[in-house]
Amino acid sequence: QEQLVESGGGSVQDGGSLTLTCRGSGIAFGSACTAWFRQVPGKEREGIAAISPSGVKSFLVDSVKGRFMISKDIKRNILYLQMHSLKPEDNAMYFCAARWSQCISGSWSNKGVYPYWGQGTQVNVSS
Repeated sequence: QEQLVESGGGSVQDGGSLTLTCRGSGIAFGSACTAWFRQVPGKEREGIAAISPSGVKSFLVDSVKGRFMISKDIKRNILYLQMHSLKPEDNAMYFCAARWSQCISGSWSNKGVYPYWGQGTQVNVSS
């Protein structure tokens, strides 16, 4: 029943910007912890950002702090990831995820916590 769909991926030059969008159905983002993960071939899926149900509290991994910003539009049930100063190291498939819960400091980046996932959108950064 719950469905998440990402969009906004593509190719961008080193130092450029890109905004990813996750549209949800069957789950109210205003009542869910929502997050972004990324994965490259041969590596484990990595949690990079999460935002509380109300949108008041956000979490970011150190590698993207100061460059990425997570936000949500509760009324439209949309999750965003604004990415700036992109680097080749940011190349990955990006996924959004959600769970009917508050975000928890010690587990928000654990992929096992989230039962609902999007299909992913590819981001490529060239130097």
